[in-house]
Amino acid sequence: MTEPHPETLALLARLIAFPTVSAESNLALVDFAEHHLRQAGFTTHRLASPDGTKAGLMARLGEGQGGVMLSAHSDVVPVAGQDWSRPPFRLTREGANLYGRGTTDMKGFLAAMLSSASRAGKTGLARPLMLAISYDEELGCTGIRHMLPGIEALGWQPAFCIVGEPTGMRPAIGHKGKAALVATCHGTAGHSSLAPRHVNALHLAAEFVAALRRIQSDYAGSALADDAYGIPYSTVHAGRMQGGTALNIVPDRAVVEFEFRHLPGDALPDFQRRLQAEVQAILAQFPDPAADIRIATTNTYPGLGIAPDHPAVEEVARLCGHPQRIKVTYGTEAGYFLSLGIPTVVCGPGDMEAQGHKPDEFLTAQQLAACDRMLDGVLARLRA
Repeated sequence: MTEPHPETLALLARLIAFPTVSAESNLALVDFAEHHLRQAGFTTHRLASPDGTKAGLMARLGEGQGGVMLSAHSDVVPVAGQDWSRPPFRLTREGANLYGRGTTDMKGFLAAMLSSASRAGKTGLARPLMLAISYDEELGCTGIRHMLPGIEALGWQPAFCIVGEPTGMRPAIGHKGKAALVATCHGTAGHSSLAPRHVNALHLAAEFVAALRRIQSDYAGSALADDAYGIPYSTVHAGRMQGGTALNIVPDRAVVEFEFRHLPGDALPDFQRRLQAEVQAILAQFPDPAADIRIATTNTYPGLGIAPDHPAVEEVARLCGHPQRIKVTYGTEAGYFLSLGIPTVVCGPGDMEAQGHKPDEFLTAQQLAACDRMLDGVLARLRA
């Protein structure tokens, strides 16, 4: 089977046509998916976002214990500022390549999910098939966090969950957790001709970024490492620094946005304690009591770690036809499902590094066909 199911391709074309950039609503796509699933005989549950502009969708076909859950997010990254040579929100096929925003990340898997739901609805299942469609994954997995109480209330306990982020159809058993943080540095404003009499908030921020670099060096030299990752240690990254209003005014406020992507052994509270120690050392250099650095955590999501010989991993490896277990550099929603006691593996079509988030994003037909084969195997398992 080198070609996807025709329905999978048709569904992918429909899904790509929904411009579900994270800044926009996904409700039209959810309407479409819910109608499709109800037509196939699924029971559906909408989980609205706090402001009601978006929704997640849970669906189930079949009764009994166990079963399998499939999970995909509906949102995509923006196309603004990217140089596309093909329409981003229209599926374009050229040879074996399927172009369009979200083909790899991750409407290819979502299309295969919905296509498998159609086939499931035509035959009886001995064990249930459950589907999860989320929103705002691209904003740091915030949508699934809002959905979690509703998912937990359903009480579904599948034997395992497959999160279909692009892994080249290999079972991924781990990724780092992430925390997004912001440091707000406070100084005192004044005329630049009297700069030494004031606390320059940008100077505080510069000292803080230097502290982040020291912490990063410590993580890079730590004995705690995992060579299964491209970067085997935890990482600290300053992504944006802002401050000041004019050259001749000493800035009284500066902001540093930064992140911490961590191995399981490098717990977030330990990092936060190290940060506070660095902050106190910086402030000691500025005797003016107005000098201050306040740190806030704006978002977190858990990492994923499941044993390579776990029965769920063994089963997904068999279903996808790849015995090699990998770990991925990017984050996923898998850790949230794992937190509900659901063994979870990441496995889906495409190559995130080569194809995801790029202009002219594409997915090969062979990868999508391999995903269809895996989900055909899931259905065979549920019918047995």
